[in-house]
Amino acid sequence: KMSVPDYMQCAEDHQTLLVVVQPIGIVPEESFFRIYKRISAVSQVNVRDSQRVLYIRYRHHYPPENNEWGDFQTHRKVVGLITITECSSAKEWPQTFEKFHLHKEMYGSTLYDSRLFVFGLQGEIAEQPRTDVAFYPSYDECETVEKRIEDFIESLFIVLESKRLDRATDKSGDKIPLLCVPFEKKDFVGLDTDSRHYKKRCQGRMRKHVGDLCLQAGMLQDSLVHYHMAVELLRSVNDFLWLGAALEGLCSASVIYHYPGGTGGKVGPRRAQGGSLSAEAGNRHRPGAQEVLIDPGALTSNGINADTSAEIGRAKNCLSPEDIIEKYKEAISYYGKYKNAGVIELEACVKAVRVLAIQKRSMEASEFLQNAVYINLRQLSEEEKIQRYSILSELYERIGFHRKSAFFKRIAAMQCAAPSIPEPGWRACYKLLLETLPGYSLSLDPQDFSKGTHRGWAAVQMRLLHELVYASRRMGNPALCVRHLSFLLQTMLDFLSDQEKKDVTQSLESYTAKCPGTMEVITLPDGLKLPPVPFTKLPIVKSVKLLNLPTSLRPHKMKSLLGQNVSTKSPFIYSPIIAHSRGEERSKKIDFQWVQGDVCEVQLMVYNPMPFELRVENMGLLTTGVEFESLPAALSLPAESGLYPVTLVGVPQTTGQITVNGYHTSVFGVFSDCLLDNLPGVKTNGCTVEVIPALPRVQISTSLPRSAHTLQPSSGDEISTNVSVQLYNGETQQLIIKLENIGTEPLEKLEVTAKTVNTKEKLYGDFLSWNLEDTLCQFPLKPGKIATFIVNIKVKLDFSCQENLLQDLSDDGISVSGFPLSSPFRQVVKPRVETKPLNPQESSKVGDFSHVKVRE
Repeated sequence: KMSVPDYMQCAEDHQTLLVVVQPIGIVPEESFFRIYKRISAVSQVNVRDSQRVLYIRYRHHYPPENNEWGDFQTHRKVVGLITITECSSAKEWPQTFEKFHLHKEMYGSTLYDSRLFVFGLQGEIAEQPRTDVAFYPSYDECETVEKRIEDFIESLFIVLESKRLDRATDKSGDKIPLLCVPFEKKDFVGLDTDSRHYKKRCQGRMRKHVGDLCLQAGMLQDSLVHYHMAVELLRSVNDFLWLGAALEGLCSASVIYHYPGGTGGKVGPRRAQGGSLSAEAGNRHRPGAQEVLIDPGALTSNGINADTSAEIGRAKNCLSPEDIIEKYKEAISYYGKYKNAGVIELEACVKAVRVLAIQKRSMEASEFLQNAVYINLRQLSEEEKIQRYSILSELYERIGFHRKSAFFKRIAAMQCAAPSIPEPGWRACYKLLLETLPGYSLSLDPQDFSKGTHRGWAAVQMRLLHELVYASRRMGNPALCVRHLSFLLQTMLDFLSDQEKKDVTQSLESYTAKCPGTMEVITLPDGLKLPPVPFTKLPIVKSVKLLNLPTSLRPHKMKSLLGQNVSTKSPFIYSPIIAHSRGEERSKKIDFQWVQGDVCEVQLMVYNPMPFELRVENMGLLTTGVEFESLPAALSLPAESGLYPVTLVGVPQTTGQITVNGYHTSVFGVFSDCLLDNLPGVKTNGCTVEVIPALPRVQISTSLPRSAHTLQPSSGDEISTNVSVQLYNGETQQLIIKLENIGTEPLEKLEVTAKTVNTKEKLYGDFLSWNLEDTLCQFPLKPGKIATFIVNIKVKLDFSCQENLLQDLSDDGISVSGFPLSSPFRQVVKPRVETKPLNPQESSKVGDFSHVKVRE
């Protein structure tokens, strides 16, 4: 019984000669595979003076029991053996040569020829010319290896051709031997060898065998003829196992004709058959393959120098692409009748799938694969199971069944860590699990899940992510555990139950206690990069708003109170072309400024989607453009809270344009940088604001008591202080105003103006007067210093010709407002010489300033 399937088998392998390359004794693995690579490069052979092509298939390991099926299908027969050994002295040589002969006996019944490559032996023995042994001083000094392989393949071809000619010749009177597979030999003991049925069986099997030899010898047309004859003979005697082999041979020859590039997915196309490509063209198509020109002059020219095939004959005998699949199905059905032919059946299914993949017939290919899954073989080892499921996965991938491919690759991953394995291969398990991700529509980049539409089955994806976490833990890599758990929580949050959310977060906190989550990219040994996973859903941010400074800290553009207003209006030009873009710019523009050194605020509206209280630590702003000191905050959001306002603050250290790009958090031990561009559906009123240089700040206090009510409503952009005083006509009183510099910049300028407001236009006088000289002597006012400013209040009213004046005064009163104090710029202005108050018409042109209200 053949026990070890070759899952890499393809239809074109039927035309190859099998050569085994193995070490003898102790040979360093690296040195062996260096030589093996050079040997296996000599894989395509051109027969001189002919259009025939030979192919060589090399293996460094081949089960001897599989070799026993060489008569059933000749490409399974080891026809060549190359052994590699090390020998350092002449004393070791006899023992080494004896080992070579013992090794040949393992495949002795099928070998055409063999070679021994000896490295390290020099001297008299090495200088003797030998056909079957090649001596080399070292692995670096062996330039003739390829030439030796060419000579070796030439000897294989000579034996192959002689066997083909011997068995293809019709020798009347000679009894044709019955070819058998190993398990059949006991069944034919005692049969009547003279019966017609038995002879037909012998003829059919031999025809099939000659077809195999013709195919290996590069005679495609002859092989088709022999396979057709074998099918007719074997069908007539119901020899189903060999009938299946003849049908499969017919399929293989037809596949080689229709698909000269091969079906195995190997690098470089194969040579086309039947002379459609010359030897030179073959060289161009297979740049990596060494080719040999063999002189068959020692043999008879019958069938060698001329290919007996013709396009007409080939078209007649060759199966169509549709018929190839039908014959594969028939052959597999015959194989299925024999439990000992399970490996043959399995490999035939794989070959058919590779053909169907080229024909793009995916559904039919899946039927063959499904059949292959249920073929019972012997009890496989864990390594063999891994190989079987991996190949099934690759075949499903080739026919476009990505999820099915991922399913089998995931099974292979689980086999790597099966309980029966003494040392589970968790690294191999993890690597295979990563390869299943595309099949389940899963990537490890969180940005692929930020589009809002989820692809794939969330339940399966969560299971796979849990398996990645477990494999990472068993590998001893906590950073990987944290990254995969973070990804699970971020991308699958909408599909987790309340209990699952609690379990995942508890696991995450236990891992981050040992290895905190970071925003660094994790690079795996095979080069795969795992991007960081920011927690943009913990909490979820719905809006971001940059706040203006408090009224007392807002900067005001300075205007000259004493000069003339200059019109800055520009001509208005309407253009419908740029109106839309202008509107977008306006929507992004923020019409206030921040000040260097002052605390600035950004308000976020957030909510907690978790069924428990969410603690957010170290939450702060991410900015660009200006050096910015973010002052982190800590939040505690109630379970499944509604929109909750959170204010994040910071201090700009330099001037210029500052852009708020996002925020950073620390949740469950994972540090996240959340960018606003990656937050879907976030509303913002603009994220860029201008930071102007630091301004001086002044605090004003007066000697008069505060007024009980405001005489004039504030415009919102000014700061008002209302004080009151009652005077009799002709009475005078001083108002002492203290100016304290509470900022970090010197106060360099002071301007004072007065505005008298009343409801009786004829009732006004020079109520206020002051002298700035003494005050300006204290300027520039340094931080922490206080300057004093004195205002004289004198009442002068004309009561003549006014009736009911006392009643009017009692009803309306007379209000005097003044002392707008400001220092928005660092510039020195000469103090005013005259301090004449302004009349109402002039004062109406005064800009927005703070006022001190005086009530009489």
